[in-house]
Amino acid sequence: MNKDYLLPGRYIESDDVQVVDYVQSVTGYSTVTPYPLESAVKLYYAVRDGFVYDPYENFHDLEVFSGRRVLQRGRGFCISKAALLAAGCRALSVPARLGFADVRNHLASPRMRELNNGDTFRWHCYTEIYLNDQWVKATPAFDLTLCERTGTQPLEFDGLTDSVFHEYDSGQRKHMEYITDHGVFSDVPVESVLASFRENCPKVFDQSYSAAANSFIDEVQIKK
Repeated sequence: MNKDYLLPGRYIESDDVQVVDYVQSVTGYSTVTPYPLESAVKLYYAVRDGFVYDPYENFHDLEVFSGRRVLQRGRGFCISKAALLAAGCRALSVPARLGFADVRNHLASPRMRELNNGDTFRWHCYTEIYLNDQWVKATPAFDLTLCERTGTQPLEFDGLTDSVFHEYDSGQRKHMEYITDHGVFSDVPVESVLASFRENCPKVFDQSYSAAANSFIDEVQIKK
């Protein structure tokens, strides 16, 4: 076991007082949990539904990748929400790391497609948590409200099986495809992420997009 999967990171701030207080409020524990699986599941749902998914970030500010910042803002995108979940697990002495992959999102809004130079989202992030002697994937990005609005089945997590994006939404429309696996990391590989953004989707650095009037949940198409 890589010891870094238990230690605080630059963006996985498991020793930060705000993170520790949050973890205790969710699980009832602040250092070591006697119930790793149950605590991880509680943290997953708290992060998934307690913070709005918002991909319109200022990527000139590296703090957008911080798990702690999600607590401060009440919102985050896939990387920062996965980092917060990993931080919460590590705060309870449960090993956690981040996994990254390029995905094709067929249900992205027109503005998001323009921002990403198509429907491919680079360096999508999820959390891997070590439970019952195995690594289990957990994807807390999309909150319940967003899923209901878009007709997407919310991702459940039981701590036993992988929780990754569905290939189809509840209406059997193509939703998400995993294209390229970038592997797992003990912290956010910021330089690799930003280099990929600069090469493939440079518009994410254009603040006119993040400064637009509509939030992501306001612009996505309602599915019935």
